[in-house]
Amino acid sequence: MDHEHSSKERSASLDLLLRFQRLLVSKLYPGDCVGQVPNTYSPDLLGVGSLLKKYTALLCTHIGDILPVATSIASTSHRHFAEVSRVVDGDLTGILLPELVVSIVLLLSKNAGLMQEAGAIPLLAGLLEHLDRFNHLAPGKDRDDNEDLAWPGIMGSFFTGQSCRNNEEVTLIRKADLENHNKDGGFWTVIDGKVYDIKDFQTQSLTGGSIL
Repeated sequence: MDHEHSSKERSASLDLLLRFQRLLVSKLYPGDCVGQVPNTYSPDLLGVGSLLKKYTALLCTHIGDILPVATSIASTSHRHFAEVSRVVDGDLTGILLPELVVSIVLLLSKNAGLMQEAGAIPLLAGLLEHLDRFNHLAPGKDRDDNEDLAWPGIMGSFFTGQSCRNNEEVTLIRKADLENHNKDGGFWTVIDGKVYDIKDFQTQSLTGGSIL
């Protein structure tokens, strides 16, 4: 139902472009053919790859024109950013680009040689700076960056808590601190001199706490 609702909101031309993009990806996705010589591609496949490159170039040109203007308007205030984000989300940038990037990563994992031959990937790299500038205007960006860095193993709670005065500092944990933390129900462990919190992993583990 959500898909039908979003399809109705899209323009016919945008919906057609999305279908065309998916068609290109499906033609490049490797099938179950047997006996193909490695690193040799049919003229039809190379033609589709060339078409994908041309399509990506046109899409990147459009997005490269849109994003600087969007960034300029969004930098005015948080309210402007929210409104511009809503518009961009319904434009080619928010509908075609995310799916294209995921599709190309998928194709690259399946057939890296063909994707390098097609040459569409370097075109996307030109958008990174534009996207980065726009995303840096988002409210709460610093918090989100800290959360992204706070994956298990870096002890992210120390980066966001009061015990850390500076995000650049490394928190030193004494043996007594670790033992006291584990006595209170925590589950810290030391591997190669680094402290890891595996409490969440313990609850999800099928092996039970004894092995951990």
